[in-house]
Amino acid sequence: MDIVIQKYGGSSLEDISKIQAIANKIHQRKLDGYSMVIVVSAMGKTTNNLISMANSICDNPCGRELDMLMSTGEQISSALLSIALKKLGQDSISLTGFQAGIHTKGIHTKNKIKDIKIEKVKSYLEDGKVVVVTGFQGVNERGDITTLGRGGSDTTAVALASKLNCNCEIYTDVDGIYSIDPKIYPTATKLEYISYEEMLEMASLGATVMEPRAVEIGQKYNVPIYVALNTGQYKGTYIKEFDANMEEKIITGLTTSDEDLMVTINQVPYNTKNVSNIFQFLSDKDINIDMISQTAPANNHVNISFTAPKSDICVIRKILSQLKESLPDITIQLDEDITKISVIGLGMRNQSGVAAKMFKIFADNDIAFKQVTTSEIRISYTINTIDKDKAIVSIANAFNL
Repeated sequence: MDIVIQKYGGSSLEDISKIQAIANKIHQRKLDGYSMVIVVSAMGKTTNNLISMANSICDNPCGRELDMLMSTGEQISSALLSIALKKLGQDSISLTGFQAGIHTKGIHTKNKIKDIKIEKVKSYLEDGKVVVVTGFQGVNERGDITTLGRGGSDTTAVALASKLNCNCEIYTDVDGIYSIDPKIYPTATKLEYISYEEMLEMASLGATVMEPRAVEIGQKYNVPIYVALNTGQYKGTYIKEFDANMEEKIITGLTTSDEDLMVTINQVPYNTKNVSNIFQFLSDKDINIDMISQTAPANNHVNISFTAPKSDICVIRKILSQLKESLPDITIQLDEDITKISVIGLGMRNQSGVAAKMFKIFADNDIAFKQVTTSEIRISYTINTIDKDKAIVSIANAFNL
């Protein structure tokens, strides 16, 4: 049985005519002999609207109830798509995350997939049905509905593909993966292939076309992921293991993110327990810390800077307030007007000079940076948001992106 997993995002499902068009595509693929599992997001901006309604009642809604609310969006999409398939004469069934056997763990609104009991999905496929699964959701050990965070439908799709040992096709409102987001740099190059490792870095650093956990699962279980426009009229991009046929450029891509803030804590008494406590407090609240820098000790004090999602600002403020009570001599700066900009490429492993070239680009264009961190295949900077466009153009020209 040749199985294909397809995932459709919210923009692909924003109205009934689009849902019917997708149903036609799925039906034709089924007629071609494939068994189909479809993962759907909520229609259009449904999730944002649901969150807005919750926030209009309460500034900090209960996570459990927020999950209950947000999960309804995908249920609407899955039911409507299944109805559209049945109208075409194609037997289908819609399943919630719970019904599809998706078990999760973690904090509400940020759960992670623990396991998928795939037997029920397999049985429906054996019966000839198209199985339409709600993305973005599952059930925890207490039986509560949970959600997987932004981009969670990608994660659902790739995780199902890993269990069914098949390819995963992600259909969205872009026609593939580009060296730079074409919305911010229209002449960016579309990539035919990209390695899991490069895509994971790009997704983690702001490339919204794929969710990092989805790429991580794909890499772990060697699930080929195809990203393409929902109409199917253009050739998309494959995410897969690096091989000799993939051109190895020094820099494959550039990403930017305006979704982070930067926290600087000055005059922290130099004690490993103090530093450990800061990051333990953040970890306890499941706050994802990215760029971390610390000065060398001076007069037995250090300054610590890190970036974190702006969406967690309320929790971060509370943590910083508690930290100030225990360390009254520290001063705290919180900068929301920053952009994280990163260059990524496997070629950096074998070729030197990328960092020097980046520093020269910044110097020549009078672009100040506040932090810099590196890995084997990535260099990231925090810069003032006002300099973002200038930085993108300068770097793209220098590396032919």
